Amino acid sequence: MKDHVEQILARFEHLTERFTDESFLSDPKQYKKLAKERSDMEDVVAVAKRLRDVYKTIEDDEAVITANEDPELVSMARTEVDELLEKRGELEKRFKFMLVPKDPSDSKNTIVEIRAGTGGEEANLFVADLMRMYVRYAEEKGWKVDVLSSNPTGIGGFKEVIFIVEGQNTYGTLKFERGVHRVQRVPVTEASGRIHTSAVSVAVLPEAEEVEVDIDPKDLRIDVFRSSGPGGQNVNKVETAVRITHIPSGIVVSCQDEKSQHKNKEKGLKVLRARLLEKAEKEQEEKISKERRSQIGSGDRSAKIRTYNFPQQRVTDHRIGLTMHRLSAILDGDLDEMINALVHADAMEKIKK
Repeated sequence: MKDHVEQILARFEHLTERFTDESFLSDPKQYKKLAKERSDMEDVVAVAKRLRDVYKTIEDDEAVITANEDPELVSMARTEVDELLEKRGELEKRFKFMLVPKDPSDSKNTIVEIRAGTGGEEANLFVADLMRMYVRYAEEKGWKVDVLSSNPTGIGGFKEVIFIVEGQNTYGTLKFERGVHRVQRVPVTEASGRIHTSAVSVAVLPEAEEVEVDIDPKDLRIDVFRSSGPGGQNVNKVETAVRITHIPSGIVVSCQDEKSQHKNKEKGLKVLRARLLEKAEKEQEEKISKERRSQIGSGDRSAKIRTYNFPQQRVTDHRIGLTMHRLSAILDGDLDEMINALVHADAMEKIKK
C-alpha cells in the first residue's frame, strides 16, 4: 500500500511540475489532457498525503517503543500507535476505493428506456411508476430530463417510454438500474384483490457522441407518419412522427412526442446512436465474459435485478441481497441509499480483482 501511495504522490508532483514548462503550455491538446488528469487526482492525493503522514508517525512511534528508554514515552507512543492503526485502516480502505478505475462513460448523459414486460396493463402502469421514480430522483440531483419517445396507454401507463437524463455523472449513477424490475401488488383492475406479479425491463445507455458512432446516411431508412395516442388514434393531421431504420443492424427507432418532424428525427438519432454504441460495447464485453460476470449490474436486460412488493412495502435488490422496507419513499425518488450500495459493491468486486 505504501508503494501505491508514493506512486500517486510522485505522479501528482510530476504533473504539477509540467505546468511550469513553457513548451508544455504551448500544446493545448496535451495541456487539457494532463490538466484533467491532475484535477481528477486531487481527491485521492489528499487521502494519500494523510496516509503518508500516518505511516511516518507510526514508524516514529515504533522507534520510540523499540528504544524503550522512557516508560512514559513508550506508553504514550503505544497509545498513539493503537489510534493510528485504526485510522490507517480507514484511510487505506478509502484509498483503495478511490483507486478503482473509472468507466469513461460515467460522466456522459444517459438514455433510459423502460418497457412493459409480462403483466399486461399492470406492467404498463408500472412503467409509468418507474419513470416517475427516476424523474423525481433526477430532480433531486438537479439533472434535466427530456422525453425522447413514449407509447402511452389509455389509463395512465406506457408500453414504452424513452428519456434522456442530462447532468453530472448521470450514467455512472444510473447504470446499475438496467435489468428486469418486478412488481408484486393488487392491480387496480383486479376485483378479487389477488396479488399479481408483473415485470418491466429497464435499459440504461450512455449517450453516444457523433464521433463515437459513425452513421452513414445511406444506411438509414427514414419513414414519416402521423403521431398516434392511446388506442392508436391519430392525434396529428401532419406527418411529424419519424421512424428510423438502421439497415445494417436492423435497429428501429420511432419518435413522435415532438410536433416537429425535424426534432423527432434529431431525438431518434440520439437513441439510435446510443443503441449502436451499446451493441458495439456488448460485442466487446462478450469477449471478456469472465470479467463481465464478476461485476455488479452486467448489461443483461433479461436478469431480474429488483422486486417491489407493495403489500409488505418491501424493495429487494437481488444482486447484492439488499432489502429495504420503504417502498413508497423509493418510488418517490429516494434512491440514494440503494444506488450507493450498488456502486460500493461494484467497487469492492473490482478491488478484489
